[in-house]
Amino acid sequence: MKKLRELRTARGLSLKELGHVIGVAESTMSLYETGKRQPDYKNLKSLADYFDVTIDSLLDREYPSESKGIKIPVLGRVQAGIPVEAVEDIIDFEEITPEMASLGDLFALIVKGDSMEPRIKEGDIVIVRKQPDLESGEIGVILINGNDATVKKILKYEQGISLVPFNPAYSPHFYPNSEIENLPVTIIGRVIELRGKF
Repeated sequence: MKKLRELRTARGLSLKELGHVIGVAESTMSLYETGKRQPDYKNLKSLADYFDVTIDSLLDREYPSESKGIKIPVLGRVQAGIPVEAVEDIIDFEEITPEMASLGDLFALIVKGDSMEPRIKEGDIVIVRKQPDLESGEIGVILINGNDATVKKILKYEQGISLVPFNPAYSPHFYPNSEIENLPVTIIGRVIELRGKF
């Protein structure tokens, strides 16, 4: 374990001192460093925690970020009835972690306009989890009239919903239940991450 030796010497520790930290003999630490013996999970975790690194890093198993990331499409616009996979207006791709990918069916959307400033600016990317409903107060992507999607905070009332911009120059827009059905007003997903662009 070349990495272990590097970390130990950087801290100025002897094999005996580091062995004392995790409760193993100096000779055992020597076997770990030369790769003649593999620490069990408990000792691996103790070493990783002590040096504040991942177990993968300790075992020299760091992978390039390309192999870890999962790419999702960045859309310029979203239209009703068209699955994200079939949208041709793909501008770019964003990389997300496997952990984030496990949250559901995700896509990214480029923000247009300044109605959500200062928090969300034009050109920013939002990562969206596809879902047909939102809790009141959540930020989501809503499709009005089957055309381009808008990013807004949603407030729910018995009589309908209000789409609320962050920018005080814009007023909230209330849609009664009848308009929600007739226009229609469709929730496509919830914004789970904002990626600002400079």
